Amino acid sequence: MIFVCYPKCTTCQKAKKWLESNGLAFEERHIKENNPTIEEIKDWHKKSGLPLKNFFNTSGRLYRELKLKEKLPAMGENEQYRLLASDGMMVKRPILIGDGFVLVGFKETDWKAALGNE
Repeated sequence: MIFVCYPKCTTCQKAKKWLESNGLAFEERHIKENNPTIEEIKDWHKKSGLPLKNFFNTSGRLYRELKLKEKLPAMGENEQYRLLASDGMMVKRPILIGDGFVLVGFKETDWKAALGNE
């Protein structure tokens, strides 16, 4: 599995600790140093089954500065993909990519269900 995170993010820290305490192997990827590409985001979006807006870090400074709450509804998918790929801080995290699933954000119940750790 690939664990896409921002190490200073407390939610990412909590998710990483959860993965480790459950003995799950993963490769860590720093989202700011290794920003997702448009192709990766498209692939993750498709596999996640989630609306594209769920991939945006709505509590982030950049999201607020660009007034994306107002602008996103009028943007096309390709424009949103480009925006997400432009800066790792724009993307909601953590993201856990596994065989046949993509989890965005950390909700322990969702992660348990996806990883069979119920």
